[in-house]
Order: sequence, then structure tokens, then C-alpha cells
Amino acid sequence: MKSADLLLDAFGRVQEAVHGAVEGLSEDELAERIDEDANSIAWLVWHLTRIQDDHVAGVFGTGQVWTEDGWKDRFGLPFSARATGYGHSSGQVAKVRAPAELLLGYYDAVHARSLEHLGTLTNADLDRVVDDAWDPPVTLGVRLVSVIAEDNQHAGQAAFVRGVVERRESL
Repeated sequence: MKSADLLLDAFGRVQEAVHGAVEGLSEDELAERIDEDANSIAWLVWHLTRIQDDHVAGVFGTGQVWTEDGWKDRFGLPFSARATGYGHSSGQVAKVRAPAELLLGYYDAVHARSLEHLGTLTNADLDRVVDDAWDPPVTLGVRLVSVIAEDNQHAGQAAFVRGVVERRESL
């Protein structure tokens, strides 16, 4: 197994978690927050997708799916094209509303683009420095693992929120 195969598997597991957190929920359920300042499923999935889109495009020197493929316009969010959700206020989190099909469509498009890039990697590629603003400098391998870790964290949070939303509805 080469390293790229391991990364492909990890990103595939993120996709499964994202779909599990989103599928079958209404737009209102996706926007529900467990308290007034908590992140919604919609925001969590949008944010993890934006981070993956931004970071993968950055390390491979390509444009982002968000802008290149018209997803920014489809979502119609009142944020700049560069916004990823990092540092969003509670009010900004509340503005992320979208149906499941839109969230998953964007996620799947980013996932497909990520897999295209990952499929070209050799083990040696993972040692390439992609960000020298850090000490030590960040390699491609480290950046991709960071994306996977962030995606998994937020997908897990979305699954937790889904459980709370479904439990509230059953009471």
C-alpha cells in the first residue's frame, strides 16, 4: 500500500461520516442549534467542506470548487468568496442554511476533486513543503492529515448534533 491509498481511505471515511450526519434531515433540522451559540449541522458540514476545498486547492495549486464550480452562488451566503467559517460569530453561523442535497452536493464535489489530486501522489510527494510560515515547515503529508483530522472532528460534532435533534423530536 502506498501512502496515497491510506489518504484515499481516510478521506472516504470522512465522506461516510458527513453523509451519515446529513442524509434524511430537513433544512430546519440541519440549521437547528443545541443552544443559541452552538454550531448547526449545516454550518459544521459547510465549514469542514470549505476547509478541505481551500486547503486541498492550495497545496495542489488549483482553484477551489466553491468558486470555480458555482457553489458559492448556489448557497447564496452573505460571506466573501474566501470565507471558510474560521472565526465565524454566532450570528454568522446562523446564516448558514441549506438543504441536505446542497450540502452533500458541494461536499461530494470537493471530495471528488480531492481524490483526483490524491490519486496522483507518490510517497515522496508527501515530504514537499507546502507552508514555510511554521516551524517546522508544513509538508503536504502533514497538511492532508490536518485536513482529515479537522474534517473528522467536525463530522463527529455534526453526528452528535444530529443525535440531539432526533432525540428532541422523539420526546
